[in-house]
Amino acid sequence: MRARAVLAALTTALTGLVMVDQPAPVSAAVNAASSGELPVSWSAPLSTRGRHIVDADGNRFKLQSANWHGSSGTWTGSGDDEDPANNFAQETGHRAPLGLDRSPIDTLMLDFHSLGINSIRLPFSNEMIRDRRPITGLTANPRFNGLTPLQAYDLIVETLTKSGFAVILNNHTTTTRWCCGLDGNERWNSGQSTETFVDDWVFMAERYKDNKRVVGVDLRNEVRRDTWNNPNWGWGDGHDWAAAAQEAGERIQLEANPDLLIIIEGINWMGIPSDLFWHDRPHLKPVKDLSHTFPVSHKLVYAVHFYGYTGPQHTGATGPGETHDARYRELSRTDLFAEYDKAAGYVADTPDRHYTAPIWLSEFGVGKEATGQDKTWFANTVDWLIEHDANFAYWPMIGFQEDDKGNTWGLLRYSTTGAVRKVFDADDWRGPLWKRLIAAKGSAGQVAPVRTWSQLRAKHRDHIASIRLRAAGDWDHGNRKAVCPDDQRLVGITHFDHYALCTDAGAANLWQSGPTTKVTSENVTED
Repeated sequence: MRARAVLAALTTALTGLVMVDQPAPVSAAVNAASSGELPVSWSAPLSTRGRHIVDADGNRFKLQSANWHGSSGTWTGSGDDEDPANNFAQETGHRAPLGLDRSPIDTLMLDFHSLGINSIRLPFSNEMIRDRRPITGLTANPRFNGLTPLQAYDLIVETLTKSGFAVILNNHTTTTRWCCGLDGNERWNSGQSTETFVDDWVFMAERYKDNKRVVGVDLRNEVRRDTWNNPNWGWGDGHDWAAAAQEAGERIQLEANPDLLIIIEGINWMGIPSDLFWHDRPHLKPVKDLSHTFPVSHKLVYAVHFYGYTGPQHTGATGPGETHDARYRELSRTDLFAEYDKAAGYVADTPDRHYTAPIWLSEFGVGKEATGQDKTWFANTVDWLIEHDANFAYWPMIGFQEDDKGNTWGLLRYSTTGAVRKVFDADDWRGPLWKRLIAAKGSAGQVAPVRTWSQLRAKHRDHIASIRLRAAGDWDHGNRKAVCPDDQRLVGITHFDHYALCTDAGAANLWQSGPTTKVTSENVTED
């Protein structure tokens, strides 16, 4: 525990140097009655038990979420970012969450609650953290005008949590612009270093550590290939997403906030999108061979995105970048479920494995104007979520709509006058499906503890998951070392690729004092 304090103190000092020009957080000072606050039936922090997320009392907390985008950018990359013509679907977010120029924040909170959700995925960009240009144009919420994007994000986080929502921070992009193609935001280290990516996460986790309803960090959105290079899972190079996520999760836990859920999305795309070359959408398939183990156990969640217009080997493009592979919406219900299970479902549905963890479908959605295959795909995806009792987050929660024109994907669509159309309107075919999804609570109440199996891998770097032994420093310089979390014990090692297996099965209190045992390929010695 002393090591954690030392690391936290050091990081605070370093963060102060790196982020010295950042404004202090803005206090929301939101009146509970006017911000849509409702009684909260859950207690923070959240953690995991096998396939489920639970609250501090051990009760199931199913993430029934929506995405509130805008802080990560709606700008398409050219021209004035305040001009609607230069923003996706002409939806100008003004570098803040969408809709603040159209409806007062207290009305937004009430509208959010009406959807039946309990949590918000809140995207941000790394650029947002350093952007000092004051926000303008939020006419329905003028107190946001003049703030930096980070201060506006602070205010949104506080408002949401005061209103009872759990908030998951999501590093969506490097620059503040619309995602997701060849846009310079393909990987966590596109346009920035891995060190900057991790430092920014420590900064953000530290910034909200006193707000216990900020419950998780979604480390990076849709990691994918850029023009020249694929991301990978476990190769140990500069494109190794599994390693970058491991480093970020460790530092968040040890230097900022050990209470947070660490949420890791799979690889969204690899290969050249052409019928002439290999290409694939791995999602969470690599987790079966290489999963993550952090110093603070029971905090790992894996995430995935499914859209009807994409596919297991289809980019989702039309025209350049399009291949002849099947899109998800073109698959039969049986084949669709099989692909979802293979890409993600097995992680939660296979018990008693080193990779067993909750999964979160943190993006899926469809437009109100959808027809044919898209409507069938959405209905089937809702059925899959219910059948698997899976966590979910709809994209997007908010859209803009004037008369019959605009982006109809949003669960809530606001006009310039502040009038709102909802997924529950009589002319919205998605309403009954959304109601059924929200009503399907699945497993509820107390979740029994289950035994944990965790994997270590020291092929490319030490994997020290013990907080106590981290305090001892490098006791065997030059050799790769792997140490189980302090609440687990070692039960197996391999020569091949330097794997180890840890568990808390049948173990007594492993936090008690006593000697440590070193296991090498030659001998076993006791200190």
